[in-house]
Amino acid sequence: MSEPNPSTTVRRSNWTLAAFAASCLPYAALGLPVYVTLPEFYASHVGVPLSAVSLVFLIVRLADIVVDPFLGMVIDRTSTKWGRYRVWMAAGAPILMGSVAMLFFAAQGASTAYLALWLVIMYLGYSISLLSQMSWASILSPDYDQRSRIYGWWQAANIVGVLAVLAIPAIVQGPLDGTYIEAVRTQGWFIIVLLPVALVFTLRFTPEPLNASPPPHGGVGATLALIAKPVLRRLLLSDLLLGCARGLIGVLFFYFFEQARGFDREQTSLMLLIYFVAGLIGAPIWAVMATRIGKHLALAVASIFFAASFAGATLLVPVGNFPMALGAIFFTGLAFGSGDLLLRAMMADASDAVRLEDDADKTGLLFSILNATSKLGYAVSVGAFAILEWMGFQAEEGAVNAPDVIAGLSWLFIAAPAVLLVLTAWVVRKYPLTEARYRQVQADLAAKANRP
Repeated sequence: MSEPNPSTTVRRSNWTLAAFAASCLPYAALGLPVYVTLPEFYASHVGVPLSAVSLVFLIVRLADIVVDPFLGMVIDRTSTKWGRYRVWMAAGAPILMGSVAMLFFAAQGASTAYLALWLVIMYLGYSISLLSQMSWASILSPDYDQRSRIYGWWQAANIVGVLAVLAIPAIVQGPLDGTYIEAVRTQGWFIIVLLPVALVFTLRFTPEPLNASPPPHGGVGATLALIAKPVLRRLLLSDLLLGCARGLIGVLFFYFFEQARGFDREQTSLMLLIYFVAGLIGAPIWAVMATRIGKHLALAVASIFFAASFAGATLLVPVGNFPMALGAIFFTGLAFGSGDLLLRAMMADASDAVRLEDDADKTGLLFSILNATSKLGYAVSVGAFAILEWMGFQAEEGAVNAPDVIAGLSWLFIAAPAVLLVLTAWVVRKYPLTEARYRQVQADLAAKANRP
């Protein structure tokens, strides 16, 4: 379903936003295991060496980063009677379903090449789907505050998807008395079944405002010039720093709380679940704060809160004190969803500023660049596995590591994310596209559209 420009339909109904957010559920359910479950699964259970897992994830992510801008350009130049973005979301679904099956159902002894091949295919489908979805969200409303609301729904649905996939190991390994490998495969089945069901709701019940075909983007040189624009530099650097911080927390979470704090897998899984529950609760807080003090300042506040609460939760909780650890990790998790929500709403605003300056709709390309910086951050964080191996860390199930190795793991897990989060706040505090400046962009775009 396509509709005219959204200028007369600024506020979308909750039903429309819920239908749009439905597609977030399977995408988020895939996103977390890719960063947290799959690296450990292939290193500890499939039998791929830890250093090889780290290298494969890093190389594939870096290659994916190069591909993303080209996908963004192609998406921007697409024009069909069904709309620009819905056709690409539909095209990405079968790619994702097939690659998820191959990655999550891998047999013990699968090779490094097997992991690399199916990661490449999976990331291709994931990029197509996510770029289309985020770009579509940006055109549902041109209003500064409504975009915080739209991406608030987007982030809340993402966290629900994460919670659902996190609950699977607890259920499979708890009441169902299954194995870890069965839990991983159940996560795969969950994503494969949920994806087409969720997309039916999004594609059927979400309108897509018509978008005129833009002029050519101008190639690699023009893309680099785009990144150099003041309105994008701080936004992208903030996203990169935040991606590195959250990625490190994700890939080292189980190792730290099990090896350095003495919790078992069931307890650690529950802690991770509580972390994301808190993120769901915190998402509307940051969306509301963005309407009060502006998106960039809300992100700066959230980053400082995240850094302080995370350092406190990891340094001050006594070893083995599970109730206290649960409370501390909940407090930390309140800021978890702030970055994704606010940075994507900020990029939607930035795309209008770029459209005014360049007289071209580059929404897909801009979100592909934002996607690329996020992926680069997470790719760098997976490199922590190489650092752990250099320290002498043993990742195999049941392995016992020396105290100095555990100390190194602890510093890597605690200090690096905290510093990166503080840097995020420092970078974003002087973001130039404030609400007042964006209102002027809107007025200038309206004036340009009304010229004879």
